[in-house]
Amino acid sequence: MTVQTPKLKADDRLIVAMDVPNAVTGLDLASRIGDAVSFYKIGLGMLTGGGLALANELKQEMGKRIFLDMKFFDIPNTVESAVRGIAQFDLDFLTVHGDPHVVRAAREGAGGSDLQILAVTILTSLDRADLDAAGIKAGDISDLVVERAARAFEAGAHGVISSPHEAAAIRALPQAEGKLIVTPGVRPTDSASFDQKRVATPAAALRDGADHIVVGRPVYKAADPRAAAQAILAEIADI
Repeated sequence: MTVQTPKLKADDRLIVAMDVPNAVTGLDLASRIGDAVSFYKIGLGMLTGGGLALANELKQEMGKRIFLDMKFFDIPNTVESAVRGIAQFDLDFLTVHGDPHVVRAAREGAGGSDLQILAVTILTSLDRADLDAAGIKAGDISDLVVERAARAFEAGAHGVISSPHEAAAIRALPQAEGKLIVTPGVRPTDSASFDQKRVATPAAALRDGADHIVVGRPVYKAADPRAAAQAILAEIADI
């Protein structure tokens, strides 16, 4: 009798950002990575390149989890309608801006679906100088992120997006109990920061309270994306 070895489930704490030009390139990337990765992020940059079609194919045909990073921001009625449209596709995560009125509208749009609404606090590509230029109120950027996270949780967000630098402080919030923290701006040891300004290693982000880490260019620009993903997974295996 042949004994079948159980197939190992990929560690879905790692989300690979598919910031590639189009769905064809995305499918090729997923094929090259194979079963090493089970969770992908598809962002606004690929929306006109077949991003929604790719999300559905990865989910329905390949069994992957999908984080749709659209960062919706508009009047409540528009946000609610947009999220209701997304909810029909059986995806996993969707981002909206963390303003309470946006979060509440997104939750209404998600209805009874399994779609989880993640609120963006402050983009990880921004620093205090950027906020000053945009007219955002004064204060330490970490304090502002934690304040926005608390308000988003109170408005009904299933989780928040923040840099790894704020993960521990957000996790300590009473409102964060049972909620998700997803951290972009994660760079493997010895990897370039690119345009991210508040970065940390995968292991550090998870130790500080993140549930999922998002890694893009260090994987999809690697000569061997599968090996690059496996190296990250090895780094976090014992955490």
